[in-house]
Amino acid sequence: MTANVTSADLQEIRQSVLGAADPLGVAADLADAVDAGRLADPGDAGYALMLAAEIAESRNKLDAALRYADRALEAYGTREDGEVDSARAMRARILFRAGRDDEAMAVLEALRPSLTRYPDAAAYVSAALAAGKRHKVAEEWLTEAVRAAFAERGESAEPASAEDAGLLFFLLQQRHRIRHVLGLPHDGHDNLADRLETRLANAGAAGAAAAEGDLLFWPEAEFGRVVAQWPALSEAYGKSWDEHRARLERELVRLTAAGQTGLTLPTGTADGLTRFAGEDGDPADPRRVRTPAVRPPGADRLAAGAQRCLLVRLRPEVQEVLPAAVARLTPTVPSRPRPGARPGRGT
Repeated sequence: MTANVTSADLQEIRQSVLGAADPLGVAADLADAVDAGRLADPGDAGYALMLAAEIAESRNKLDAALRYADRALEAYGTREDGEVDSARAMRARILFRAGRDDEAMAVLEALRPSLTRYPDAAAYVSAALAAGKRHKVAEEWLTEAVRAAFAERGESAEPASAEDAGLLFFLLQQRHRIRHVLGLPHDGHDNLADRLETRLANAGAAGAAAAEGDLLFWPEAEFGRVVAQWPALSEAYGKSWDEHRARLERELVRLTAAGQTGLTLPTGTADGLTRFAGEDGDPADPRRVRTPAVRPPGADRLAAGAQRCLLVRLRPEVQEVLPAAVARLTPTVPSRPRPGARPGRGT
């Protein structure tokens, strides 16, 4: 492991560790990097230890996994966000696997409010409950969260924001999946989940057809070097790093909605781009640049360890295709009836 472990290194480890000769050794090295102050960004300590816990769990070393998970939560300190809650859910999952069901449920009960707070909470909370064979509980919690999400919108059919629409979509999606596992018949919310997925798939088809190349991710430092050296590339890759990420995320959503799987995000480097262009070449030449956020032809050499998948967390702006679809379709599935109102169909 390198002297200073970067965020990009951690992402690469997460994608490659299962094929490593000694995964548990990698987990120990991650913990050692935290202890020895060898993280390039000390703020990555919680994530590094969470990754160590996942590795140990994958090898059925549950005691070690739990120690790493406890240390990860200690490293996160008072921080409160989806990543921290994901670590808590992972700890609950390990507790379930260790036969400590009551402790696991106590952790997850505390996370229940996150279902209407963070879009990805539906996935990690329901996955942890599934690990404890609590599928019925997951279905009940997700149903209540869907009702709460509808109630939050009140009389308005229009989602308050892209985040609002995205949160509702992921709740519906996870609830639909859990109900399928339970063998339950479709209800109105299941039908809505199907219609939303169909609408998103149709909306993403055109974008998917245009994106013929593989997506290429520029880490923030490399992105800065690229646009500083070749300003014209900002038109292709984004005028800022946040815009670059947003473009990639939108592309990932469109491709996933269109049914594509196995999507990868190789990492680009400024040095690699220079080599690709050649001594007399200009990578900003229009003949070399394709669809924004998509790598140019022959750019395999740009990927440092090609085909490394990066975990790009979906942000609210990624879900820009959701609000209109949610607004058009959700009026047919009312939220919990108001006092004196007649129950709607499908609820």
